[in-house]
Amino acid sequence: MTTTAMLRAFCDAVEQRNGRAFADLFTEDGVYHDVFYGAFAGRDKIAAMVDDFFYRTATDFRWDMHDPVSNGTTLYARYTFSYKSTLPEANGARAMFEGVAIMTLRDGKIVSYHEVANTAPAFVDLKFAPERIAKIVGKQGAELRARPEMKRHLA
Repeated sequence: MTTTAMLRAFCDAVEQRNGRAFADLFTEDGVYHDVFYGAFAGRDKIAAMVDDFFYRTATDFRWDMHDPVSNGTTLYARYTFSYKSTLPEANGARAMFEGVAIMTLRDGKIVSYHEVANTAPAFVDLKFAPERIAKIVGKQGAELRARPEMKRHLA
């Protein structure tokens, strides 16, 4: 499968609420590190993340990957991601954010997925109170700062 085809299958599986198809893009021991929900290890948990976690408070997902770059073992792609929130305070608003997907690959499968995303605008779109946004963004910043590979960049 080409990189472009894999990324389209990745996005399509989320948009179609097909956790199994999404998980099949990963190795058996693959890990998806979600910017909101944390790490999901193994295909069963990755499938549940899409089917249960993503769709718990959202619907009508749209995900597009742009400008992929890969050396065969690492893949980077800029993305745009949006969904309609079903949270009461969002009143059906569409949240949108941009980010960068970072994937480690082995034998044409994803071993690990990480992302860096600017989530704050999405929370504004969802009409979250400023105090709630500050708490969420502060937690995400602390988690990012705790990652060993980020320490040299933040020093």
